Amino acid sequence: MPKKNSSFAPGKMILSGEYAVVFGYPGIAVPTHAGVEVTLEETGVSPMEIVLEGLFEGKAYPRKIVDLCIRTSAGLRPAERGISTGTLRINNQIPVGRGMGSSTALTIAICRVLLGAENKTQAILVEDLINPGNSGLDFSVIWANRPVKFKKGLSPEPLHLDLTFLKNAKLIDTGKPGETTAELVAWMREREKEVKAHLDMIGHCTERLLAGEDPMTVIRDHHRAQIALGVVPQAVQELIANIEKSGGAAKVLGAGARTGGGGMILVFQ
Repeated sequence: MPKKNSSFAPGKMILSGEYAVVFGYPGIAVPTHAGVEVTLEETGVSPMEIVLEGLFEGKAYPRKIVDLCIRTSAGLRPAERGISTGTLRINNQIPVGRGMGSSTALTIAICRVLLGAENKTQAILVEDLINPGNSGLDFSVIWANRPVKFKKGLSPEPLHLDLTFLKNAKLIDTGKPGETTAELVAWMREREKEVKAHLDMIGHCTERLLAGEDPMTVIRDHHRAQIALGVVPQAVQELIANIEKSGGAAKVLGAGARTGGGGMILVFQ
């Protein structure tokens, strides 16, 4: 029987902190039940075969991660190298390009199988190459697979917050954004001084949640700050306005968009 090595990485939901964490503000994120499972079957097949199951948009992106793993493993001692020939089976259940961390989860799951389950340093290197300019929040919560409080430059902290308000929360897919996260982060960096007050508001929302303030109120304010940043498309604004009229609250998860859909939104009723 072929030797098998498997790994799982969850998706993530940012409760507070989009964009603000890039500029040093605190953020809060939790892992999702949906995730990516990767299994390497050491069949001797060379070059490595990739078999995709679940939610994907082609093999190019997973292949790029595999190639980066192989390239970065060259600096490891032979005993540390996890790379092998064979068949890599990848099952992804995280919606792709919707702000739920599918890219980082895929990177972590593949790195754990090919580079070693505890090789965090190499996994971060691959993540920085595949997702340049990332804040580190996605990596922190997905690697730990537990809720975290995150602040750039500091070690992520376990989150001590009552999350029962998430029990009845729902997700709505508003469509694929017209821009990549990297493009949107670059746009935000260009406008840092212009949008500082809105980043301050998002950072303050994190502090308010941590202080135990009513999440519904905080999420509504967070949503308005995201609108001010320019990353909530008009159709999504109208959808959330209707949710608020019915007594609920909602926010875009992840980078949002300038055009196209806004990705996934988190809804509270």
